[in-house]
Amino acid sequence: MSFTSAVPLSSAAAADPTCGEGILNPCRSVMSWTGNADAAQASEWFVEHALVPVVTIVLLVVAGAVLRWVAHRSIDRVVVRAQEGVLPSRLGSFGRSSADADLHLRSRRAQRAKSLGSLLKSISSGIIFGVVLIMCLAEVKVNVAPILASAGVVGLALGFGAQALVKDFLSGIFMLVEDQYGVGDVVDLGEASGTVEAVGLRITRLRDVNGTVWYVRNGEILRVGNSSQNWARSVIDVAVGYDADIARVKRVLEEVADDMWRDEDFHRVIIEEPEVWGVEALDPDRVLVRLALKTAPLEQWRVSREMRERIKARFDHEGIRIPVAPVVVAPTK
Repeated sequence: MSFTSAVPLSSAAAADPTCGEGILNPCRSVMSWTGNADAAQASEWFVEHALVPVVTIVLLVVAGAVLRWVAHRSIDRVVVRAQEGVLPSRLGSFGRSSADADLHLRSRRAQRAKSLGSLLKSISSGIIFGVVLIMCLAEVKVNVAPILASAGVVGLALGFGAQALVKDFLSGIFMLVEDQYGVGDVVDLGEASGTVEAVGLRITRLRDVNGTVWYVRNGEILRVGNSSQNWARSVIDVAVGYDADIARVKRVLEEVADDMWRDEDFHRVIIEEPEVWGVEALDPDRVLVRLALKTAPLEQWRVSREMRERIKARFDHEGIRIPVAPVVVAPTK
C-alpha cells in the first residue's frame, strides 16, 4: 500500500505549485489542513531555515560535548597508567632507602602525568570545539572557506611574527614530556640557578639562595643541571698537611663517615655506604683527600655540613692538623 492512497490530500494541496514534492513536505501538510497557501509557505520556510538548522546545531553541540567527555576520559586513563607505570630498574641500587626513592619517583611521575594530562585536555577541547563551531557556522549558511583561509594566513603570520613565543611553548612542552625538572627541584639553568617554584609552557620561575626570583623563558634554556633527580652525592675534599699519615687519615675518615651512615638521624638520608676515594690533589701547602657519600635528593648539602663538623671534631681529637693558609701582610711605608 502506498502513502498516496493512505493519506488523502485536498485538491488544493495537490494542485498547489508552491509546495515541493513529497508527502511529508510540511508545506503540503499545512496546505492540506488549512488550505492557506501563505501559511503553507511559511511553515516550509520555518522548517527549512529555522527548525532544521537549530536541531542540527544542537546535535552538533551535544556530539562535541560527548566527544570531549570521551577524549578527557581517555586522557585520564592514560594519566593513571602513566602514574602507576613500572619504575626504573636502577631503584634496586638505592639500598635501604629504595622505598623513599620509590615514593619520590612516583611523586615526580604523578606530577608530570597530571601536567601533561591538563595540557592534552586543553588541546583536545580547543580542537573539538573549534571544529564544532565551524560546522555550526556552515549550518547557518555562513561561508566558512574564507574563515579557514584566514585562519591559515593568521597562523602563518603568527608563526613568523611570534617565533620566540612558539619556541617557548614548544620548549615547555618538551621539558614536561622529558621530565627535565619539576617544582621543588634545585636546578642550574645557566644564567640563573635555584629552586624551581613554577613550571609553565612559556616561562620557568625559580628562586635562588639569596631569595631572588628569576623568570626564565623556556626557549632561552640551552642546558639544565638538575641536583634533585633520583639521588645526589656529597663530595668533600679534606685538607691535611704533608706531615700527616695518609693511611691514618683515610681510616679516620672512613670511621667518621661510617658512624654518620649508621646514625638514626641519617638512616634515610645517606642511601649507600660512604667511600673514601683517596688523595685528590697535591697543593703546595696541603694534601686533599676526597670523601663521597650518596644521598637522597636535595640532602647533599645538609650531609656535607654535618660531615665537615664531625671531621673537624674527630681531627681535633686525633691530633690531625688541618693546614691554614698563610696570611701575607703588606709592608707599610
